[in-house]
Amino acid sequence: MGKVLLFVIGLIFAALIGGSAYLIAYDIPAPTTSVERELDNARFTNN
Repeated sequence: MGKVLLFVIGLIFAALIGGSAYLIAYDIPAPTTSVERELDNARFTNN
């Protein structure tokens, strides 16, 4: 049981390190078009 728990913790740690490295190294492009939504007035009730 101890080796399985150690393996799972190591796997989670490796995923966190890998995910962090991916987010740091990857150049995420900025949005090229603006997004505009029209909200219906019925969603906002006057109480």
